[in-house]
Amino acid sequence: MAKEQFIKLLADEINEFRNALSTDSGDWVVKGFIDVYKNIYTISIDTKVISKIIELMLYPVLLSFSKKYNYKVILSEHQNHYPDMTFVSPSGVKVALDLKSTYRTSTNRVNGFTLGAFTGYFRDRTSKKNITFPYSEYSCHIVLGVIYSRTEADLDERKIYSIDDLHNIISVVREFGFLVQEKWRIAADRPGSGNTKNIGSATNVEDLVSGKGPFSNLGKEVFDDYWMNYLTTDMARAIDSPIPFHNLKEYLKWKKRGKRR
Repeated sequence: MAKEQFIKLLADEINEFRNALSTDSGDWVVKGFIDVYKNIYTISIDTKVISKIIELMLYPVLLSFSKKYNYKVILSEHQNHYPDMTFVSPSGVKVALDLKSTYRTSTNRVNGFTLGAFTGYFRDRTSKKNITFPYSEYSCHIVLGVIYSRTEADLDERKIYSIDDLHNIISVVREFGFLVQEKWRIAADRPGSGNTKNIGSATNVEDLVSGKGPFSNLGKEVFDDYWMNYLTTDMARAIDSPIPFHNLKEYLKWKKRGKRR
């Protein structure tokens, strides 16, 4: 199955993803954590917690999708390994799928995704470290992105609810949106959050959904070359090298001069 067909078929499942996560009114179906005494504890607006729960909730839908189209699914064995799921067609074609989520910061902006490392297996594409299969063995690298809004209501995380109070518990997130795109199409020319060596994403919702990030008009080869040569300050210092570029505009000038690290 060609990657375009895989992306289209996965995008056709968006209603299934939405049904798995939200009520008819758009609220998250998850209200909290429950213990053996049937006490319910609210969920904090912690992006890592929300992201992991969303990921777990989407797995059954993705496994159902794989059975429908006769794909074998291999889950990542470790939390920090890439990708989250590997789909293998009957003919042996491998597709990398990462599940990502982020929250809206305005009507048309989000905080952004982190799209995997730009060092390690990304640069050494035969490496088996921290990746299910070598990067070069994948026919494409797909992101299933989930966008949500955080509730504006005041939440009392100290309050404990009973099952009878379920309808009174405020969902911490709501208004889910989804996208299915190749990683390079939504990648930014800057790292993701923090000091991690991860690729950042576009933050405009329309650009993410339509796959119109800064590399989309330049092609996958430019995306690969850019991030294979990108250096953080620490990376440049470690090899006693100047930073060749900080953004896509500088990269294009650097390429025009024909320089290499």
